[in-house]
Amino acid sequence: MLLVKTMSLDSLATAQEALQYAIKIEHATIPPYLTALYSLKPGGNNEIRALLNGIVFQEMQHMALAANILNAIGGVPKIDSPDFIPSYPGGLPFHIGDRNGRQLDIHLQRFSIDLVATVFMAIEEPEVPLIFPVHAELAALMAKEFQTIGDFYGDLRSQLKAEWFTGDPKRQVSGIVGAVGSLADAQAAIDLIIAQGEGTTTTPAAPGGQELAHYYRFEEISKGLTLSPSNTPNGFAFGPPALPFDPAGVWPTVQDPSSKLYPTGTPVRAQSDLFNQTYSNLLRALQRTFDGSPDQLEAAIGLMFDLKIQAQKLMSMPLDNGNTASPCFEWAPA
Repeated sequence: MLLVKTMSLDSLATAQEALQYAIKIEHATIPPYLTALYSLKPGGNNEIRALLNGIVFQEMQHMALAANILNAIGGVPKIDSPDFIPSYPGGLPFHIGDRNGRQLDIHLQRFSIDLVATVFMAIEEPEVPLIFPVHAELAALMAKEFQTIGDFYGDLRSQLKAEWFTGDPKRQVSGIVGAVGSLADAQAAIDLIIAQGEGTTTTPAAPGGQELAHYYRFEEISKGLTLSPSNTPNGFAFGPPALPFDPAGVWPTVQDPSSKLYPTGTPVRAQSDLFNQTYSNLLRALQRTFDGSPDQLEAAIGLMFDLKIQAQKLMSMPLDNGNTASPCFEWAPA
């Protein structure tokens, strides 16, 4: 389970700061999830691909919802800058790690069951699945200093005040997410983010009951089984249909690439530069979207499709070391 250091949320300014952190946290998971997703060769591992696709889309929705809430309370999302992009390998934003202060290092690497079980499930893990007790003398300290990402959102939810919601409604993004115009809208958005990521204390299903929360979808992949309603005490059990994984259906991509890995003037460098330019243009389009031009969302979605095609081409390009290339997710000036 990952923990995040607590912060005071007793003023409008600190609530705005916390929401900017939330936007950065949601975005920071997307490059590693996309790298794993795009490393699956076309035509195989379709069940796993579908699960990952759904999770990535919802992470983008969560990022948009956090931006909507920030706009609703008069803040300004900051996306269009080099320091918005995390460094890989490295830790997630906002001092996220374990209870001993050790950060979880996130790598850009190809898909594997081990990656899902040890990293992706750790990112999404709620407090409930833990089976190890906490020593009594540490419990009070942890309660004051650390909390899960879901608890962070919960604290933010409880501290928001109705009188803060004075932002311009024209800055709200709608369509793929709901607009936020009031405290009740913000609370509903935060409830959705928590439930889709961690689930709840009573069910692994996200709101509506049609999909599992991210943690449990990753657990399905790690076990190779489907989690479905059953007549067991907690109402769910793993079983058929199986979720098969074919290791041969994954490109042997290089881990944690950077542009300097690809020689200047080579086709692989040109493709990598093109991907970085498209990725940076996507962030710029999202900045315009959240800066009061929500019609720019269509352009951002179009860039997402371009990004997928460029990544798949890049990952099929061989390197001299026996691996294939992989996207760097680096900032490129306009």
